[in-house]
Amino acid sequence: MRKQDRHKLIKQLIQNNVIYRQEDFVSLLAQQGIEVTQATISRDVKEMQLIKLPNSDGTYQYSLPTEKKVNTEKKLKRTLKDAYLFANCHNDMCMFKVLPGSGPSVSNLIDQMNYPEVFACLSDDDSIVIFAKSAQEAADLQQKLLQLIEM
Repeated sequence: MRKQDRHKLIKQLIQNNVIYRQEDFVSLLAQQGIEVTQATISRDVKEMQLIKLPNSDGTYQYSLPTEKKVNTEKKLKRTLKDAYLFANCHNDMCMFKVLPGSGPSVSNLIDQMNYPEVFACLSDDDSIVIFAKSAQEAADLQQKLLQLIEM
């Protein structure tokens, strides 16, 4: 199971269950046929910035952090406009060159967009390589991102 999918499932579990310990996540996921370790859940808790809130009986349960009203698409658009140099596609891959230092933030924003075409996204200081599920989806994604820059 991809981390993104696991995080979505963890959010659902928090909304539908009272979860006191990380082991509760492990057992609830196991009931759904998803085997994870407590160490994996620990990393997920940290990445998702889950918090523990007190209950009226003095116990603490996991909760989602308050949602920030950040429009990821606007951030991606602004960041790409400021940093974009050029792009190219080859087969099922798109490569975007950006200003030095911008690669990780652009890659992270592309990941947050959850584009269905994206299989994986890797970056370094000034490059992003996006692996699409097909050559056509790579070309479509490149056009989608370039349209953000032009808007």
